[in-house]
Amino acid sequence: MADLGLFDLSGRTALITGSSQGIGYALAQGLAKAGANLVLNGRDTAKLSEAAARLAETGATIHQLAFDVTDHGAVRTAIDGFEAITGAIDICVNNAGMQHRAPLEDFPADAFERLMRTNVSSVFNVGQAVARHMIGRGRGKIINIASVQTALARPSIAPYTATKGAVGNLTKGMATDWAKHGLQCNAIAPGYFDTPLNAALVADPEFSAWLEKRTPAGRWGQVAELVGACVFLASDAASFVNGHTLYVDGGITASL
Repeated sequence: MADLGLFDLSGRTALITGSSQGIGYALAQGLAKAGANLVLNGRDTAKLSEAAARLAETGATIHQLAFDVTDHGAVRTAIDGFEAITGAIDICVNNAGMQHRAPLEDFPADAFERLMRTNVSSVFNVGQAVARHMIGRGRGKIINIASVQTALARPSIAPYTATKGAVGNLTKGMATDWAKHGLQCNAIAPGYFDTPLNAALVADPEFSAWLEKRTPAGRWGQVAELVGACVFLASDAASFVNGHTLYVDGGITASL
C-alpha cells in the first residue's frame, strides 16, 4: 500500500498569488482539501474577500494578504509582516499572471514590459521573499505556474511565450541555489484550460475546434485537473523533486 500520508498538508500554510479566481482559486481549494491553511493574495481586495468567504465555508483556515506582486518592496513588507505576526509560509504558489495578444510586429512596448513584470518579476519578488524565511528553517516548497508556452509558441503571444520560458528557467535557478537549503522549487505547466484568462479563446468556436484536434485528450482542461500536481509538489511525496517543470496539458507537448 502507498503511504498516502506523504500527501498530507495538515498544519502547513500555503500562499497562493492571484488566488481570487481561475487557476489560483482552484489550487487554493485543492491545497485546503489536503489540509493546508491558506494565504490568499490579489490586488482587488473585494474579489479577494469574496474568494476567502467562499473558501471559509468549506472549513478551511483562510488569511488574506493583499499586495501587488510586481512591487518588490510591497511584497517583502507583506511577507515579512505575515511571518513575524501570523506564522511561517511553508508553501508558495506563484500563480499571478496576465496575457496580451497582438502580432509581434505591432506588440506595444508598454504591454511587453507589463507582461514581464506580472509574469516574471512577480515570481522573483515573491519567491525571494518567502525563500529568505524558508532557508532559515531548512525547508520549503515553491511552485511556479509556467505554461505549455514554456515549451511551445503560437501566433500573437510571443512576449507571453518569452515570459513563461523565463519562469521555467527561473525555476531551475531557484532549485540550483536553494535545494542545498532544503527547499524544493518546481513548476506546473498547464496546457489549455478553461479559465478567465482564456475566455476569448474558449468562446471562439474555430479555436476550440483546432485545440480539440491538436490535443491528444481532445478537449480543454478543467482547472480541478491541476490540483493533483500541485498537492504532489507541495507535499513530502516530492521531497527529491527539484527544478522540474510538470506539464499538465492533455498530451499537447508530446505530439505533433
